[in-house]
Amino acid sequence: NGRRMLALKKSRGMFGYVAVLLLMVLTISMLFTNGFGSNIRDRRITYPQLLTMIEEGQVRSVAIRGTSLVGVTTTTTVADADFPDKNYDFETIIGADFIVTARQMQAAKLGKPLDEVSVKDLPFTIIYRQPLTTPWWYDLIPLAISLVLCGVMFWLIMRAQTGGNGKVMNFGRSRARIHDPNKNKVTFADVAGAEEEKEELKEMVDFLRNPKAYIDMGARIPKGVLLIGPPGTGKTLLAKAVAGEAGVPFFSISGSEFVEMFVGMGASKVRDLFKQAKEKAPCIVFIDEIDAIGKKRDGGKFGGGNDEREQTLNQLLTEMDGFEGSNGVIILAATNRPESLDPALTRPGRFDRRVPVELPDLQGREAILRVHAKKIKTEPNINYAQIARMASGASGAELANIVNEAALRAVRNHRTAASQADMEESIEVVIAGYQKKNAILTDKEKSIVSYHEIGHALVAALQSHSAPVQKITIVPRTSGALGYTMQVDEGNHYLMTKDEIINKIATLTAGRVAEEIVFGSITTGASNDIEQATKLARAMITRYGMSDEFGMVAMETVENAYLGGDTSLSCSAETQARIDALVVSIVKEQYQKATQILTDNRAKLDELAKYLYEKETITGEEFMNILNKKEA
Repeated sequence: NGRRMLALKKSRGMFGYVAVLLLMVLTISMLFTNGFGSNIRDRRITYPQLLTMIEEGQVRSVAIRGTSLVGVTTTTTVADADFPDKNYDFETIIGADFIVTARQMQAAKLGKPLDEVSVKDLPFTIIYRQPLTTPWWYDLIPLAISLVLCGVMFWLIMRAQTGGNGKVMNFGRSRARIHDPNKNKVTFADVAGAEEEKEELKEMVDFLRNPKAYIDMGARIPKGVLLIGPPGTGKTLLAKAVAGEAGVPFFSISGSEFVEMFVGMGASKVRDLFKQAKEKAPCIVFIDEIDAIGKKRDGGKFGGGNDEREQTLNQLLTEMDGFEGSNGVIILAATNRPESLDPALTRPGRFDRRVPVELPDLQGREAILRVHAKKIKTEPNINYAQIARMASGASGAELANIVNEAALRAVRNHRTAASQADMEESIEVVIAGYQKKNAILTDKEKSIVSYHEIGHALVAALQSHSAPVQKITIVPRTSGALGYTMQVDEGNHYLMTKDEIINKIATLTAGRVAEEIVFGSITTGASNDIEQATKLARAMITRYGMSDEFGMVAMETVENAYLGGDTSLSCSAETQARIDALVVSIVKEQYQKATQILTDNRAKLDELAKYLYEKETITGEEFMNILNKKEA
C-alpha cells in the first residue's frame, strides 16, 4: 500500500508538471499572438500589396506610425473609434514617399496634375500620423516571461527529483525504503514452514533487544546474515519478521537500485544508505537480490575492474568494515545465486552467517496453508494435510497463490466459503493452468489421451517404489497439457534410490508405449515425458554416480541450483558420446519394461481407458478399485 501511495503521489506530481508546462506554452503563445499589440503577424502584407489595394479602392482608413502603417478595408466592421488603437485589418512597412506615391496614383486616376491633388483628395482617410513612442524593452517582455516560466518549471522538476536534498536528479541518494516497525508489523508468527530459519534468526532479534548482554560478554554479533534459497520461500518475509520482533526500523532496497548509468553514483548511494542506518540505529538493512552488485570480480580481465558495479561492491565492502558489530546495525541480504557472490563479501566479518531458506516440507506446507487460509473464508472440514501432500515441491509464495485461487474459484461459483474441492482444483491451476473449456478434442484424440494417461498410471501402480496415483484427467489445460496423471507421496521424500528413478523413467515412457500398443502409431503428446525421462537418465550417469561404467565420477556441474539448476558437462567429447549411448540404453530398457507391463495387463488398460474416456476425470481411489476388480 505504501508503494502504491508513493507511485500515486509521483504520478499526480508529474500530471501537475505537465499541466504547468501546457499552461506555459499557452501563455507564451498568447503573448506572441495576441499580447502587446503584436497580433498582426497573420495580417501583415507587403508594400506592393498595399498599393494594389489602394488602386482597387479596398482601403478605407490608414494610420501611419513612422515607417509602419496599419489600416482597415472598406468591407470591415471596425468603427473609427476603435481604429487603430484597438483593431485593424492589415499592417505593413512603408517608405518615406508613401504619401507622394498615393497622390500620384490618385492624380493618374483623376487625370489631374500632381500639384492639384492633396491628401484630402485620396480615396482613404489618414487619421493618425504620429509614430508610436514605446520603450525599447517593450518587445522583450514576452521573451522575459517565457524565460521565467521555463526557470520555474525546471526548478519544480529538480525539486521533485532531489526530494529537497540538493542532489541533482537524486543520483547520489539511496532509494532505500524505511518501514515503521509499528505499522503493518510482521512477526515470526506470520512466518510458517521455516522453523529452523527462525531459530537461527532469533539470536539477531535478541541482540537488537538486549545488546548489553552480548557487549558485556565480549561476543561479536554477526554483522551480516545472508538468506539464500529458491524464489518465493519467504526470505524477505523473514527479514521483515526480524525487524518486527525486535521493534526497530527496517530499511529495504534491491541490489539493482544501486546500479546507475553514471560512474560513482552507486557507491554514493551505498554511503548514503549506511549514513541513514547509523542515524536510525538500532535498525536492520535488508538488501534484496544482492547478487546484482555482489557478483565475483573478474580480476581486471575486462575493463580493468573499474566499472560501476565493482565500485559499488567495493564501497559496500568498505562500509561493512567501517562500522562496529555492536552499534545496532545488522545487514540482512537475500539471493538466489549464492555461488556467484564475491568471496570478499561472504567472508567472516562481513556476511558471517548463511541461513538457507529451502522449500517447505510436508509439515511446513500444511502450516503455510493454514496461515494463508485464515485470511479467507473457508469451510470447516478442509483437509490441509492432503492439500499439502498434493502440493509437493511448492514454495511459500505458490502456496499463498493456491489459497487465493481457491477463494477466487469460490467467488466465481457464487459460494461464500472455499471448499476442499476449491483447494484441490487451485493446485491443478498452479501446476497445469486453468481448464480450457473451449478446447474440444476429437473422439480419436480423446481416446489417445485416455490411453496415454492410463498407461502412466497403470505402470506406476504395478511397480514398487512408485508414488500412489492421486488423480487422472484428460481435461485440457492452458499450459498446453491435454491431460495428466498426479502422483502424491505419503510423506516427506528427500532421497531417491536408483530403483525409484528407474521406475519413474518407466512410468514416463508408459504413455507413449500405450499409444503404440493400442493404436499402432505414436503422437507428439509424449514430448514432455521424453524430456523428463532423458534428464533423469542423464543425471543418473553424470551427477548421481548410478552407472556401472563410470561409477562415482561427476561428469556434470549444476549451476544456479535455486534457479532451475542449469548444468554443464565437464568431460571430453568421447566421454560425452559414451554418456549419450548410456542414456539411450537406459531409456530404451525402461521403454521395453513398460511395454511388457502394459501388454501383460492389456485388459485392465482397455477397461480403465474406457472409464476415463467417459468420466474425463477420475480419482486415485476409483482407479485402484477398477485395477483390483472392485466396484467403483
